[in-house]
Amino acid sequence: MENVNKKQLFIAACIALIVTAMTFAIRAGILADLGVQFNLTDTQLGWVNSMAFWGFPLATIFGGLLYNKLGARKLMILAFVSHLIGLVMTIFAGGFVTLLVSSFLIGFANGSVEAACNPLIADMYTNNRTTMLNKFHVWFPGGIVIGALVSKFMTDFGLGWQLQIAIMLIPTLIYGYLFFKQEFPESQHIETDTSVNIKSLINPLFIFIALCMTLSATSELGVQQWVEKILGGSGVQPMLILAMVTGIMALGRYFAGPLVHKLNPIGVLLMSSIVTTIAIYSLSVMDGPMIYVSAVLFALGVCYFWPTTIGFVSEYLPKTGALGMSLVGGAGMFATGIWQPVIGSWLDKGREAAIASGATADVAEIVAGKATLSYMVFFPLALVVLYGILFFMRKKLEERRIPQIQGADS
Repeated sequence: MENVNKKQLFIAACIALIVTAMTFAIRAGILADLGVQFNLTDTQLGWVNSMAFWGFPLATIFGGLLYNKLGARKLMILAFVSHLIGLVMTIFAGGFVTLLVSSFLIGFANGSVEAACNPLIADMYTNNRTTMLNKFHVWFPGGIVIGALVSKFMTDFGLGWQLQIAIMLIPTLIYGYLFFKQEFPESQHIETDTSVNIKSLINPLFIFIALCMTLSATSELGVQQWVEKILGGSGVQPMLILAMVTGIMALGRYFAGPLVHKLNPIGVLLMSSIVTTIAIYSLSVMDGPMIYVSAVLFALGVCYFWPTTIGFVSEYLPKTGALGMSLVGGAGMFATGIWQPVIGSWLDKGREAAIASGATADVAEIVAGKATLSYMVFFPLALVVLYGILFFMRKKLEERRIPQIQGADS
């Protein structure tokens, strides 16, 4: 496997993940605009959000099952085509139904990127999987920073939501070009027998970690996707908070190696759960500038959840192969999709209750946002218990872990 191939494929994968992240950030930034233009309630906007989150797990199931047959290259072609169609459909959306379909296609493209790139990177960097997966996933928060700043500045200059969607076509075309001109390596270091992958999923540890992923993904993405709605009336700049949070996450993931090797993945996940619980509770009670402090804490908390969970599956459940990595990511997105309309309904009900009690419209938005966050704190709190159990079992689990070499292949 030529070194130059690994580097070029890794760069292309990172750009594809930037597009995935920008779809989340820009959708969060234009959510209020979509609500006004198409006269949608927050519950309906939740359904639009959910389509992106549901398209993702469908793609990871499809990609995980067929990865051994199709390979990363064909899955990336599917991602590229789905991104193009989904983005163009969103730009020319005529209403609620079109938004649902286009969001689903974008979610399917995002899931295809994960289904292709996670096992590709785990295979190329087999001696340093969790560290390199964290470096790859730098570009999810990194892409959200880019998307959040693009959305804010385009909005400030009066550029509409359609142009904000259109800007994402540029990195989409770039990653398509980079991938299609590159040779892909044969799988050498992951289990490529699909029947073995499927049998290995029937394992209490896999079911346990998939359940944990549903909670950690909702803790992270549930707050991020609704940041404009939840914090919009709190006297802060929501898109700047999103950019700050994800910028910190990107730095944390890039320098994840020493932390992962010192604490091991289980210790990292438990630490993340504790910090995230404190952070979301803090967001639900703080006002004004202190929200920025709480947001920094939130960034440090959710930073390692996603890539470390996928790395955990790759290291502790290696026989699940590409399928295991894809399905655990799909489980996270599927659960987040289920909770999107619920989060939207919490906001609607909180606003209605506040107005009914005599609050002004602006105050009602703040009350609804804080009430919603107070519900969301229970997601990471459950993880503190679950990962605490796993932490006490860590010595036994180390027996099945693939040995990781610090600094190898990086």
